[in-house]
Amino acid sequence: MSRTLKGQVAIVGVGETVYRKHGQSPDAEFKMALVAILRACEDAGIAPREIDGFASYGEDRSEATRLAAALGLPRLRSATMQWGGGGGGSCAAVANGAAAIVSGQADCVVAFRSLAQGQYGRFGRSSASGTVSGERAYLVPYGVISPPQRFAMRVRRYMHEYGVRQEALRAIALASYHHAQSNPRAVMHGKPLESEQYDASRWIVEPFHLFDCCMENDGAAAVVMVPAERSRELASKPAYLLGVASGSSYRFATHAHNSPAYASANFVTVAEDLYRMAGVGPSDVGVVQSYENFTGGVVMALAEHGLFRPEDANAFLRLENLTAPDGRLPLNTSGGNLAECYMHGFEQVIEAVRQVRGTSTSQAKRNDVALVIGGPMVAPASSLLLGSAAAAGVN
Repeated sequence: MSRTLKGQVAIVGVGETVYRKHGQSPDAEFKMALVAILRACEDAGIAPREIDGFASYGEDRSEATRLAAALGLPRLRSATMQWGGGGGGSCAAVANGAAAIVSGQADCVVAFRSLAQGQYGRFGRSSASGTVSGERAYLVPYGVISPPQRFAMRVRRYMHEYGVRQEALRAIALASYHHAQSNPRAVMHGKPLESEQYDASRWIVEPFHLFDCCMENDGAAAVVMVPAERSRELASKPAYLLGVASGSSYRFATHAHNSPAYASANFVTVAEDLYRMAGVGPSDVGVVQSYENFTGGVVMALAEHGLFRPEDANAFLRLENLTAPDGRLPLNTSGGNLAECYMHGFEQVIEAVRQVRGTSTSQAKRNDVALVIGGPMVAPASSLLLGSAAAAGVN
């Protein structure tokens, strides 16, 4: 028996709210989740009552049972939440929903993320509690409190080991802002970024300038998934799952930052599983949406997915190589977490669907295989490959 999701599930609808800076949404988090789901159903051309499963990650507060009640679902059959904080589970949520469909536990699953930081406070901000535990117990006493502090150490080590220069990180930021100027949904639409502006921006923690760090936003995003055999009946062009993978390398989450492969984004084993399921390799990928919590994590993540050797990062990561339509590997073509919206990476799943459909505001020439990379430097991490019917082997 072949155990694979390849070609068996399709994303047939995408939906999102207006994206706003953190704390600026007039709507509650739960309402935004419903809006994104209803828009995804409209895009697919299905009735919301057909949904029978939900999947999310990052401890999303919009619970499946409440969503089912609000949408008037006849029944709820599947409800999954991926472990791990932040965006490491963005692709895994899609995988979990797809697995429910293939295993017969659901017929129509919505994967989503919703976030209203004006309602609940900034994501990732330290609490006022005097007690810390886990990894933070080893870091907070030494003043390592915020995410950029934690991740900067891994990135700095990687840059030292492979000679990666600041210009490589800058190219990633410039590519995201470049694509955002063509995307009216992007929070940074109409606010271009130039090299001089990047260089002059303040340090957050070396090697991260201000523009190396993701935004903080309010909004919601959702996709509708159905079995592949049903996908062609529906309103929008489907994007088929080619491969999905999540997990962690050996002892990556060792406390006190003692993992054996310290200078890593945690995608070495994940990428192996991803390509094996999809039956494709790095050279088949035409466009990438890579989660940018910080640009340095993107460098590591792209290399660990085999898109270039670490020693070649400086030569590969140049603005002209990363921009659509003519770059060698168009990157974050909606603006990504840096310039479109930080919906914990789920807006990048939607952009990958648009690339496969051919409807992106920055369309790549090669769009039959689109790679989505979830949050780097966390555990578990996850990745996703979407493709056309031809790439999925669907007749």
